[in-house]
Amino acid sequence: MNLEELEQIAESVRQENARFDYEVNVCMGTGCLSRHSDKLKDALTEQIAAQGKNALVRRTGCMGLCAAGPLVLVDPDEILYQHVRSDDAGSVATSLGTAPVAELQCNLRDHFDQQVHIVLENSGHIDPERIDDYIARDGYQALVKALTEMTPSEVIQQIVESGLRGRGGGGYPTGLKWGTVAKAFGDTKYVICNGDEGDPGAFMDRSVLESDPQRVLEGMILAAYAVGASKGFFYVRAEYPLAVARLSACLRDARRRGLLGNGICNTPFNFDAEIRLGAGAFVCGEETALIASIEGRRGTPRPRPPYPAVSGLWGRPTLINNVETFANIAPIIRNGGKWFASIGSERSKGTKVFALTGKIKNTGLVEVPMGIKLREIIEVIGGGVPDGHTFKAVQTGGPSGGCIPAEMLDIGVSYDALLKIGSIMGSGGMIVMDDTSCMVNVARFFVEFCMTESCGKCIPCRAGTAQMYKLLTRICDGSATMDDLDLLIDLCDTVKETSLCGLGQTAPNPVLSTLKYFRNEYIDHIVHKRCPAGVCSIQSPAEVTA
Repeated sequence: MNLEELEQIAESVRQENARFDYEVNVCMGTGCLSRHSDKLKDALTEQIAAQGKNALVRRTGCMGLCAAGPLVLVDPDEILYQHVRSDDAGSVATSLGTAPVAELQCNLRDHFDQQVHIVLENSGHIDPERIDDYIARDGYQALVKALTEMTPSEVIQQIVESGLRGRGGGGYPTGLKWGTVAKAFGDTKYVICNGDEGDPGAFMDRSVLESDPQRVLEGMILAAYAVGASKGFFYVRAEYPLAVARLSACLRDARRRGLLGNGICNTPFNFDAEIRLGAGAFVCGEETALIASIEGRRGTPRPRPPYPAVSGLWGRPTLINNVETFANIAPIIRNGGKWFASIGSERSKGTKVFALTGKIKNTGLVEVPMGIKLREIIEVIGGGVPDGHTFKAVQTGGPSGGCIPAEMLDIGVSYDALLKIGSIMGSGGMIVMDDTSCMVNVARFFVEFCMTESCGKCIPCRAGTAQMYKLLTRICDGSATMDDLDLLIDLCDTVKETSLCGLGQTAPNPVLSTLKYFRNEYIDHIVHKRCPAGVCSIQSPAEVTA
């Protein structure tokens, strides 16, 4: 496979698509499939044929606006329909070439206009199970360019210049990690794609794997070339069956096209990849626990150093990046590191994909440039808080993140800015809460999650999160004292400073951030024996004494 052959495939797809007057793209990501978008696609195909309309009906991945699904995008008119049912197929078919169906049309221009799509640029426009669709949109051009025109060190240099930081949560400079693995001594090296997405309310990696798996694979192959790896593993949650199925088809088609396996693109470079299924352990998102799981051992973290870059999978140098990180690689190689670095903020380059959920009108997947204000994400892109309620807080970074109050909505979203105010970027979960949320109960929910998901290997995390949960429960039911609050604060510091891995080290974040910004709610529960949001069942003083 060379650039000429890629262009021939792309031209063939373009000619095939040009035979149609319209392209009717039906979202068949998990969210829309749960509302029977597969039956909708069949109905549209039948109605368009029956009415003699010259249109291509295509299965696509997630279009982002999950709350409005099932979604249908009609090109080239760029008409987006929302909440489309099989019964609406006739109306949509009739509208082709005439006026749009007004009652189905989605006019949330602000929601889409404020976004910048790099990772999600193909979502909604290609069939995720058809490799030629991906090739027709510049797919694998970066790989051919790298293998035929660039040395591995030149590939790494472009990633360094881009300023890309790991999108899995830690924000470690990707180019620096690649350079470390490339310099590590070893005849055999591995690349791992971390798709073990376990944060409550997060579905970014799942959607990317469902919508554009070839993009992730191309990034992984480029990484393997850059660091000198010959084998790769996709570690994906077994709870993501659609992502696993589409990724399996992706690997099969890439091998058939000579883009995976031996002699990739007619060069001496050999690389192959396979899928490993995770059993749902949140801690396996931590890289050393993930490695143990792939090796067939219990998924528990180990002390570092040595780091996986030096001694990882089966003791060999191993590069681990998450799904979104790999999805950024091909565009960087195609367009250059400086292009990517021109997007975003000073120390956080490029874009970030967020799963916007909770008490927000436009629930779904969004991709925005780094540095964008939280207020713009929530009030403009997200449409604000529904049903006349007021915004109270937004939690970023999953169960390990912090809760950010309304007075801090004008902060720019970046790794350093979020860390400074007691939260983290995390992998991209963003949960919005309104005035009906009790922040003490929210902290308890996330601590309970961390307690349940703790692997139990180290005492601070195993015992500390359990004691934190007990103290928060006492506060919520009105039986706590101010001494309990002081003990909770001390316990948070101990767990944070002495836990073995990131799960325990960041488990206190929801408590510490709510104490920092919503301390009055803790005082109300403890001193005044009331829950301001009316969520907690506070016992009366007589009941507590009894």
